[in-house]
Amino acid sequence: MVGEVKYLGTTSTTQNSIQEEMKSRLMSGNACYYSVQNLLSSSLLSKNIKIKIHRSKTLPIVLYGCENWSLNLREKHRLRVFKNRVLKKIFGSKTDEVTGEWRKLHNEELNDLYFSLNIIRVIKWRRMRWAVHVESMGRAEVHTGFWWGILRKEPLERPRIRWEDNNKMDI
Repeated sequence: MVGEVKYLGTTSTTQNSIQEEMKSRLMSGNACYYSVQNLLSSSLLSKNIKIKIHRSKTLPIVLYGCENWSLNLREKHRLRVFKNRVLKKIFGSKTDEVTGEWRKLHNEELNDLYFSLNIIRVIKWRRMRWAVHVESMGRAEVHTGFWWGILRKEPLERPRIRWEDNNKMDI
């Protein structure tokens, strides 16, 4: 029996674990981030162009296949850290009103400057859109891998968060 399969750039495991998939997605996103880092820190480009570069280059790489992720707190934190690191590079530093020294922006300030949905909300929205799409197709036409259940004895620990559980929480 195969423990993990990589198909079309997405890794699927028999344990329904996305840690390896998240690790590879974030590594690919970091590679893309470092390849455009000079553009994101350039003073010649406007902030709108830098945001468009981020939305068109790094985010699609990180969010590829996010429709079937069941996120826990650790993965949500890792995604927020990645997003905030890119936004700090885009928006740069600012002067402090009190001391007059340059400082990095705080996460709340970044969220105020970046007028877009939170990365976790984007994943929830895509997951819900995918669930509606699959449900409208009908079960007879859907590939059996989508409804694939793992036939094994469950361990005596807290059960893993399933995709269906995340969709119920999103609603």
